[in-house]
Amino acid sequence: MAAGSFEGQYVWHPAADDRQLARACIDVKAGRYLGAHDILKEARGDFDVRAHRSLVLASEAADSDLAERWLAEEPSAEAALLWARVAMLRALRMADAGDRRAGTLVGIAQAACERAARMLPEDPTPWVAQLAMARLSRPRDPAPQGLLTAPTGPWYLFSRILRLDPWNREAHHRFLAFFFTRHGGSASARWDVASFLSHRAPVSSALRLLPLVALVEDYDPSALLADSTWEQSQWIATATGSYHHWFPQVAGYRFTPVLDLSYLAHALYMAKREFEAREVFTAMGPYASRMPWSAFGEPAEQLTRARRSCGLPIPDAA
Repeated sequence: MAAGSFEGQYVWHPAADDRQLARACIDVKAGRYLGAHDILKEARGDFDVRAHRSLVLASEAADSDLAERWLAEEPSAEAALLWARVAMLRALRMADAGDRRAGTLVGIAQAACERAARMLPEDPTPWVAQLAMARLSRPRDPAPQGLLTAPTGPWYLFSRILRLDPWNREAHHRFLAFFFTRHGGSASARWDVASFLSHRAPVSSALRLLPLVALVEDYDPSALLADSTWEQSQWIATATGSYHHWFPQVAGYRFTPVLDLSYLAHALYMAKREFEAREVFTAMGPYASRMPWSAFGEPAEQLTRARRSCGLPIPDAA
């Protein structure tokens, strides 16, 4: 993986340096699905890439009939997966908007996920899509041993995914998001789950960043010394641990993990570890994600402030 150098502007598109995905997104916007088929099929052996590509493609296709048309014209595991992802996004958007039709769309999405799972049983991605919608129905499965608060949640569905792919990135993030306060969870459950999930993951895994995700979710700008939270020893240890054990692995990734790198760079910057943050920003090249920066203000402004603090180039117009 080589992200490339920063040349004066941020690149916000979630395809980042996955050139095949970027081209397929252009095709999807133009109403063509052959590129989507090829890159999803090519990723059958890499579930994290398949999950990411299918989600990005679905975000491009959600406002058109491409997914439905593809499934009708050339039914395949890839067509079924894109349809499941599109249906999932539509259901979540409708539910978040408080639309009374959300229940119908959730039912459609559940059926689409089940169809995709049948067509490629070894792929956890359709189950991950179902997990994303669990916050709407709020299942109350009992928690396994090892959690202080024993929070109920979609543990059975999560366990099913882990049997297919034990360290599935999106599944872990979707599961943690179930416990966000804005989704009906609680702060105590969120911290318990973030700690539990991160500590069971290998030390070199990006999943060790999950507590930093929870920390951003918990951010309250009105709290006393809110921005100093990242300078506390436990958060410095979390950030530097990922810097020392996970960050060196990034060079071997197929594509730049922009979102994970962004959380790490942000935590190091907030902890006043500018030297380490500079290295992480450099590894990201020009690519940027709106989270975690949008939790603190306008994302481009926040990112520019952090890069400037680390002595790195900033956009020409900034």
